[in-house]
Amino acid sequence: MSTANQAKSSMASTSHSANKRGVPEGLWIRCDGCEATVYKKQVEQHLGICPECGHHFIISAQERIRQLLDEDSFEEWFTGLRPCDPLEFVDKKAYKDRLVAEQKRTGMTEACVAGRGYMRGRPLVIALTDSSFIMGSMGSVVGEKLTRSIEHATEQKLPLVIVSGSGGGARMHEGILSLMQMGKVSAALARYRDAGGFFISVLTNPTMGGVAASFASLGDITLAEPKALIGFAGPRVVKSTIKIELPEDFQTSEFLLEHGFVDRVVGRPELRLEIARLIDYCTG
Repeated sequence: MSTANQAKSSMASTSHSANKRGVPEGLWIRCDGCEATVYKKQVEQHLGICPECGHHFIISAQERIRQLLDEDSFEEWFTGLRPCDPLEFVDKKAYKDRLVAEQKRTGMTEACVAGRGYMRGRPLVIALTDSSFIMGSMGSVVGEKLTRSIEHATEQKLPLVIVSGSGGGARMHEGILSLMQMGKVSAALARYRDAGGFFISVLTNPTMGGVAASFASLGDITLAEPKALIGFAGPRVVKSTIKIELPEDFQTSEFLLEHGFVDRVVGRPELRLEIARLIDYCTG
């Protein structure tokens, strides 16, 4: 190759590298609904919804708080509660190490955030589970935060909203200590209802396992985001157990609405207003 050609080749390579370096990573994301590649900033501006097909991306508990509550109105409770490792559980790694890694990665201490806030001027108690932290599974601290939130709502005579985003159900790393949270939270809800409380359960993708089998299904009103996966065992487990073909929309919000397990499917842009209306109608 001549010196001139080598120089042109080197310049082209340098230009190509510069162009690649000039495009930051993470600007585009792939939609799980329509499989289109969409601009991440545009998705964020649409409340975490695909602008092409309306698919609702999974969003964090903190983002939900920003979307649902009045600005700067949220007062977080129980921040001092920390999970521990009572069984000294080990699978691929020690549970205590997994907790530290998840806390560093997510910036959360556990899979639940709870507190008091205002929604369109209405005071309420709100708790949210976040699937980014060990799939939002319900360990002892998650159950304790939920129970205390319900008890505070009972004492303060406030409406209660729990937004569920738990794909892990009860947390196996804590064994029976995790499973007992299902009964503990459900019992607190029964006392809250006896005291005249009003509980709205919001089911998001995913709401599975012990969460779906306990408090998430006990709302006075149960709302769900579109096409959220909701159920106890996953579709593949159910199919392999009963040995029959399942409906195409099995365990989606729309399927559960059709069969009476959900009261209404509400898109994310309408959710804040819909909850506020329900509080006005049912507690006024």
